[in-house]
Amino acid sequence: MLRCGLLGEALGHSYSPAIHALLADYDYRLYERAPDKVPLFLKSGEWDGLNVTIPYKKTVVPFCDELSETAKRLGSVNTIVRRADGTLYGDNTDWFGFADTVRRSGASPAGKKALVLGSGGASVTVCAVLRDLGARVTVISRSGGDNYENLSRHADAALIANATPVGMYPKNGEAPLDLAQFPRLEGVFDLIYNPARTALLLQAEALGIPHWGGLHMLVAQAAQSCARFTGDDGRIGEIDRVERALRLRLQNIALIGMPGCGKSTVAAALGARLGMPVLEADEAVERAAGKPIPTIFAEEGEAGFRARETAVLRELGKRSGAILSTGGGCVTRAENYPLLHQNSRIVLLRRSLDRLPKEGRPLSQQNDLRALYEQRRAQYARFADFAVDNDGSVEETVERIAAAL
Repeated sequence: MLRCGLLGEALGHSYSPAIHALLADYDYRLYERAPDKVPLFLKSGEWDGLNVTIPYKKTVVPFCDELSETAKRLGSVNTIVRRADGTLYGDNTDWFGFADTVRRSGASPAGKKALVLGSGGASVTVCAVLRDLGARVTVISRSGGDNYENLSRHADAALIANATPVGMYPKNGEAPLDLAQFPRLEGVFDLIYNPARTALLLQAEALGIPHWGGLHMLVAQAAQSCARFTGDDGRIGEIDRVERALRLRLQNIALIGMPGCGKSTVAAALGARLGMPVLEADEAVERAAGKPIPTIFAEEGEAGFRARETAVLRELGKRSGAILSTGGGCVTRAENYPLLHQNSRIVLLRRSLDRLPKEGRPLSQQNDLRALYEQRRAQYARFADFAVDNDGSVEETVERIAAAL
């Protein structure tokens, strides 16, 4: 069996093993090595194929006996194959990954101004692809002639590609710039894949600008690496299947709906059905506050509770691959939408109002449920990706959600 893996300095959150497990049947490991250990590791015989990530994509170049034309041009290697005679062949499949992302997007870079944010290794690859496609590329960095302080000179940009880590987990919610400064934008690319929708992409969505995250690039470059490892170019045809499977595995499923509509019960059953952990927002609020929700309402009012709820959703929304059961009124604060939407499919559970219990629910006890629902109806629709009726059995509801996903 081929022995493959990923070489890097810190690899705790890597998706590569999951991707390669979907691509082929070989042993794929994470090889965390300190800089002084890299030369000996590269010369060792314990691997047959390697992916290489930061900070070693340039470090490994001198150890390769031969480089692909792409790797030579970029001065960077992210894929190494140990050939039968023991020599090392270095390639760069990141170029293919981003080029395929642009191709699939339908964007037309030729003749247009493109801003590439960042000047590191990822930026070099993105710049090369966009220039190959005919774009006029300007690199924006923290210093130098084109920087974040003089963006007004680039208001005519048609494309923006973020090749910085700004907005990446765990610093969700940060953005490298304000897209409103660019009225002629036709597309936004962000190489980050965790979260699925960065703050930059969420703003693009709000502004109606076509946008694409980094997951496709990640899968596409892995598929070409797999082809290099195995000698089977057919692996390239697996990109769509693997991306769909990975997206389903990594996304959260957030349940919203009126108090008492069954979110906790459905979340528990859905978690068991899909093998995903369940996170209860109301329980997290109570743990953080050290007191039950009715007491929070009595002492701090609804405004105090909502502030605590948003703080909890800010953390829970960063998670991946979990079921999130939210409070019935989380939709009343618009700032909660991006916290959920960044990594989740949001499902609205609907139940007949006459079947909603009131016990232990302060707002349900204080308000007419029909009036409360009418107040929130548009907000539920704004948050939800799709809705599912929960008037039948829990099993029926769970199957409807699973089928929709």
